[in-house]
Amino acid sequence: MYKVKRSKVPGVMITQYVEELPDGKSHPDFTRKPIALTIQEGKFAFFKALVIGDPEPTVTWGRNNGDVSDTSKYVTKYDTATREHLFEMANVKPEQADTYKCFAANEFGRAVVTVVLNVIEVGFKKAQADSQVQPEAAVADFKSVLKRKRYCHGLTVTTKEDGEIDPKFWELLISADKKDYESLMLEFGVTDFRFMLKTLNEMKKEREEEQAQFIENLANLKPIEVGPDGCATFTLDMDLIEQSSRIFLYKDGVMIPYSKELGDTLKHSLKIVGRKYQFSIRDLFPDDAGLYQVDVEDVNVFSTDFKIPMVDFLVKIQECKAMEREDAVFECVLSQPFGKIMWVGKNLPLEAGDKYDIEVSEDKLIHRLIIKDVAMVDKGIYAAVAGIKSCNAFLVVEADKGELGKKKQRKTTRAGGAGVDLTAIAQEQAVKNTADREVLMEKVKSIKNERAANATTAPDTSAEAKAKVKGVEASQTGKDTDCKYDRDPSESYSRSYCRTKSLNFLFSICYYPCIIHGHSGLSDLFALRGKKGELVCEMSHEVDGAWFKDGEKLSNTGGIAIVKNGTRHTLTIHKSSEDDTGVYHFEAGGFKSEAKVTVGELPSVDADDLHRFSKPVTVKVGQNASWKMPYTPQDNLEVKWFKDDKELKDGGGVKLVKEVNHSRLLFRECLRSDAGEIKIQLKNPFGTIEGTSRLIVLDKPGPPEGPVEILETTSTVIELQWGAPKDDGGSPVTNYIIERQQLGQTVWKKMGDVAADKTTYRDRNVVHGKLYIYKIYAVNPEGTSDALQTEETMAGVLIFAGRPGAPKVVSASKTCINLKWEPPEDDGGIKIDGYQLEKRKKDTAQWIALNPVTEPIEVLEYAVKDVVEGAEYEFRVSAINVSGAGEFSLPSVMVTAKNPNKISTSTELNMLLASVWRKKIHCQNQCMASVEHFLRRYLSQRIVFVCFSVRPTFKDPEDFMVIRAGNSVRIKVLYEAEPPPEITWMKDNEPVSSFIQIINTEGCSQLVIPSTKRSDSGNYTIVAKNKVGEASFDIEVLVTDEPKPPGAVELEQIVHGKVIVSWEASPDQELDNRLYYMVAEHDSSTRMWHTVADRIFDNSYTANNIMPGREYHFKIYAKNDMGMSDPSMSPTWGINSNRSEFSISFEKPPSVLVPLKLHSPPKGFQMYMTCAVRGCPTPSVTWHLNNVCINGDSNYYITNSYGVCSMYILRVRPKDSGEYKVVAVNSFGKAECSTKLVVKGKPLKILISIIEVMSVLIWILFCDYFLNHFLNFLFVFFFTD
Repeated sequence: MYKVKRSKVPGVMITQYVEELPDGKSHPDFTRKPIALTIQEGKFAFFKALVIGDPEPTVTWGRNNGDVSDTSKYVTKYDTATREHLFEMANVKPEQADTYKCFAANEFGRAVVTVVLNVIEVGFKKAQADSQVQPEAAVADFKSVLKRKRYCHGLTVTTKEDGEIDPKFWELLISADKKDYESLMLEFGVTDFRFMLKTLNEMKKEREEEQAQFIENLANLKPIEVGPDGCATFTLDMDLIEQSSRIFLYKDGVMIPYSKELGDTLKHSLKIVGRKYQFSIRDLFPDDAGLYQVDVEDVNVFSTDFKIPMVDFLVKIQECKAMEREDAVFECVLSQPFGKIMWVGKNLPLEAGDKYDIEVSEDKLIHRLIIKDVAMVDKGIYAAVAGIKSCNAFLVVEADKGELGKKKQRKTTRAGGAGVDLTAIAQEQAVKNTADREVLMEKVKSIKNERAANATTAPDTSAEAKAKVKGVEASQTGKDTDCKYDRDPSESYSRSYCRTKSLNFLFSICYYPCIIHGHSGLSDLFALRGKKGELVCEMSHEVDGAWFKDGEKLSNTGGIAIVKNGTRHTLTIHKSSEDDTGVYHFEAGGFKSEAKVTVGELPSVDADDLHRFSKPVTVKVGQNASWKMPYTPQDNLEVKWFKDDKELKDGGGVKLVKEVNHSRLLFRECLRSDAGEIKIQLKNPFGTIEGTSRLIVLDKPGPPEGPVEILETTSTVIELQWGAPKDDGGSPVTNYIIERQQLGQTVWKKMGDVAADKTTYRDRNVVHGKLYIYKIYAVNPEGTSDALQTEETMAGVLIFAGRPGAPKVVSASKTCINLKWEPPEDDGGIKIDGYQLEKRKKDTAQWIALNPVTEPIEVLEYAVKDVVEGAEYEFRVSAINVSGAGEFSLPSVMVTAKNPNKISTSTELNMLLASVWRKKIHCQNQCMASVEHFLRRYLSQRIVFVCFSVRPTFKDPEDFMVIRAGNSVRIKVLYEAEPPPEITWMKDNEPVSSFIQIINTEGCSQLVIPSTKRSDSGNYTIVAKNKVGEASFDIEVLVTDEPKPPGAVELEQIVHGKVIVSWEASPDQELDNRLYYMVAEHDSSTRMWHTVADRIFDNSYTANNIMPGREYHFKIYAKNDMGMSDPSMSPTWGINSNRSEFSISFEKPPSVLVPLKLHSPPKGFQMYMTCAVRGCPTPSVTWHLNNVCINGDSNYYITNSYGVCSMYILRVRPKDSGEYKVVAVNSFGKAECSTKLVVKGKPLKILISIIEVMSVLIWILFCDYFLNHFLNFLFVFFFTD
């Protein structure tokens, strides 16, 4: 059984062959359907389609009226890169214009889409064919044209013979879509469908031949309808052969005036945008209903019937006030049944969808608009339009003042409405309509009976009566009875050529003022080469005139025709050429009008360039996209670029370049919003041509469309459903990724992938009662989208355990109350995880939980320590399972938090025993049972406890703990002692730090370190001491972390077959006395790593059974209580690894061969320092004085010749004193040497003074001995370093 499916792409029909599709399979579908094409004859035409399906569909092409098997005309291709199916037609011809079909089929179904190809004929083929007709045939054809009748514009009422079809039917049928044929046949009572189609085809053929005289192309005929602005409009796309052709508008056969300016006061107007013609009628009234027709010259091109239903609003829509996220309702009641009214919001038509619901009652009287989940942007004016009646009201949206920053919940309430009982009003109106209909039917029936009676009494006069009726109708309709040509009964569906006198009068006052512009009857003409050109001049009176070109008078020749028709003078150039270019003027009765005629061509573009331009440009986000369109250089050529019909300007991310012979467009760093249709327009005074391409910008897809719908939730499965992303990123979504997180956990787990054609997922791995959150990602070839996250979803429904038994008091003290209870009799079939206990203090109404639901008590007893001494409490308990806490038990009896009575002295104990003994003496004749009865009754009146002192003892404490560094540590020690002991904690026999927390409660002591570090390792000792005795316990705490890897590994072989593996210790070895090593081995024969030694506490290991000819590798791991480190890898051992390698390298760091020496020159002397350095590569040498580089100082002359470094100072100065250092640097190191330079004072002047003193002494002393010794002393003192 076949199933018809609906595609997301409009116009695609899908037939599914199977009832249910297998998992992962899909029927064919179109993601991009072919686009209708209108192209000039001789050009290259092609259709493109993009299909999906699993298995891959087979794509074929066909046409309605013909075969596509001729490969010379039709070529089918498949582009593997873009996955596009192409259907190409080179050098397209007019006979190829048709409706084409594209079929995509696989074993699960078939998808079909249709597309129309329109071909514009080039040249004057039809005119040439007419010119070849013989004169006799032309005369006969002219007579047949005169005899042909058409539907007369002035004829509004016609009398039809029995079986005759109303001519209005054929006029409407020619302009109607095929889907409207059936409704028109029902309306006019036509039942023979085959006759209708045959006649219609003949009429269309005849009409198209008539239209071809003035129109190149006619398409997109849209019937009249009332828009949101209250105006009725109808549109058509039309290309006129001559732009000066006159356009007439008729209503019921009567020509009506219209304006071409929006600001005009006329009721009817025409707006022309490009090739689109839009007629509008404003200020609508019931009289505006009728048949509207558009003629070009005397040829009809479009007919549409405007019907105004006689309907009114009984109840109008009322103002609505709604809160955010609430639904708003507008509703109304009509006077007559109406299938669908128009709802308008903010001057835009509204359609039913995700945002709006449109409801209609069964009697079609009540109409309702529901605006779902209103937001602040939805406020404004909304209107209901029925025919020409309308009503409107405001929608006021009030903000929901919830918690700031928190998402507001979706409300289920509705606001607005009419405020009255609409059903009662509608029922009352329906009854009234039924009564009116019955009265009307009775009138019709009586008229029929009267006509039947008249026909029976006077059958002979029927023909005469009919003739009279026709005469009366003709006089009423204003038909010219002098008209030469009468209606042909066989062609009653056509319109008559004759015009009435009244129509001629209306034409003269409506049309002529529109075409005469002042006293200049001629307008400049731009004629296409080879096409017809026409100059027209209208005169106010019928006079003769003359035509001139460039001052020369013209006459009828082979290429020019001059026609005078009353006041209309026409000059026609049959086939324009360059010789026809010039200045033309017309003279008549002293009136002169002038115009310029220019002959030229449309902008010229190569067909191959246009074909290349039309290919889509595909880029990724962030990349540049560019187009280039070459064209033939022309004067007055205007180039414009458009994106989605909006003109592009140079600037921002758009770069436009116009050259003499081409134009370029560049989009920089494209975004997804840049995708769309790219069009170039070349325009000159002779016309416009356009080229169209498309920009495809690829990116990761947007998130899947939410919210996620939970289709099913049970204890074993959760099924989700979501919507496909609104933005697929420019390429189809390949699959979806599903991730899941269980509430309370932090890990997201990938659950699986889902094919792109499925938007559902069943999670079968769930636990009953657990809450889950899902994330859904869309994936395409460019990446993964952001996640669509669900709300918390529970697996199954909640099943709670029954009520446990009431808690019973086991014992009580001032600091602790011990309780126990019985489990519930009914656990609901689900395991009980634990219990929650609550307490209530006497004289209060608040129950306080002693443990959260997430931390249940796993046993049937509990010690309550959070009590106040002397206070009275009662307790209750509930059972916890995966669904949560169940019903609480009955409360326990009131119990007081206090210690029981004690007998603390021996005197009181002796008094009790003496009383018992006396009682025993008085009843010695009785049995021992009576004594026991007395004791039992006595003890029931007073509870007696004999308590003894207890030395402190510890209950099974842990003696060793390992903690990861950074984590907290809690050492908990339980003890028993009476009286309560004094607790002391120590670390390594010293008091613990003040940063460590000590928490002491009855019977328990805890040591808490919030954040540990390695220095917290050690032995912790707890000391408990009371008057009976003292006890202590040691707990070793090791704070550590995962160890760092060992150091470098070395291999050494001393004995054949054994290798010593040694390694440097891990940096953590000194900090962790429990650290050890593990050795893993790998050889070339097995190629598997295996552990050969573990728990090694030194830094070496001897590997045995080392075979020659194999390669060995070793890994050394450091391990401790926290885990294992990364391995340290050994060098390769075996084969050629242990052979010594000989290599020579001349590279070495710098070194100083000859250092600097100490210098002490006098001031003003020259100084020369040298040293020698070496190194490979040659080092760079710098000189420094007191750590300041002097290489660039002109006071020092520095040289470096083959390692000998020298510095020369022409005259030393005191400031040249200091430490001199030579630094040699290359890529392997650095070397330096230094010395000190000391500059002395002025020795020359001192020496001269001394010599003068010496000469005086020589003359005075005359002692050789004294003189010799004194001179020696002076030279030693002044000239020795």
